[in-house]
Amino acid sequence: MSVIIPVINEEKQIGFLIDHIKRAEGGSVCEMIVVDGGSRDRTVQVAEERGAIVITAKKRGRARQMNEGAAAAKGELLYFLHADTLPPNQFDREILSAVKKGYGAGCFRLRFDMDHALLRFYAFFTRFKSTLLRFGDQSLYAERDVFEKIGGFDDLLTVMEDQKIVRDLRKRTPFYISEREVITSARRYKENGVIRLQLAFTLIWFLYYLGVPQAGLVELYNSLIRS
Repeated sequence: MSVIIPVINEEKQIGFLIDHIKRAEGGSVCEMIVVDGGSRDRTVQVAEERGAIVITAKKRGRARQMNEGAAAAKGELLYFLHADTLPPNQFDREILSAVKKGYGAGCFRLRFDMDHALLRFYAFFTRFKSTLLRFGDQSLYAERDVFEKIGGFDDLLTVMEDQKIVRDLRKRTPFYISEREVITSARRYKENGVIRLQLAFTLIWFLYYLGVPQAGLVELYNSLIRS
């Protein structure tokens, strides 16, 4: 299994994540690939010091970075993980078990590292099977052949690439949703305000499904969300 982590200026997160993966994985992870989008801090140095493979993306953008990581990966099983999200113990063994049962792609449920009623409410719905409730913070695994057949992530998308790829994957393979949770950082909620940020995400999600072009969604994202 290859773990692929897209990053941009994550020096405060990436070392902790790599150490966590080393402790949590059950022996099936053959490599951790950190795909840098042009960090100006010590992200690259920290990742290399922790033993990760670091590649520099040709173009910045989460979808592009994850595709480049997949292209460089040796594993036949790809696990995409955000830098501020921690997978549960033995996550790789659960994924392998799901693959053996025929689930060529899947994800975990979500929990935030901050206790807030709205975040608990939001995370609660990640247990359901609807594609509309799948987001990148939940992490994502896919067998390489399935990933390649759908063309990977749509690198024309700057936002909502996570929704698109799950829709594509579910057309090709049964999709697994673990009963266990990844823990993701609520840092953007702290920076923007929980209610304000969730309303912004909901608006962007709604407009995406109404067919608003990416340029408009990105402009709205940048105007509403501090990152």
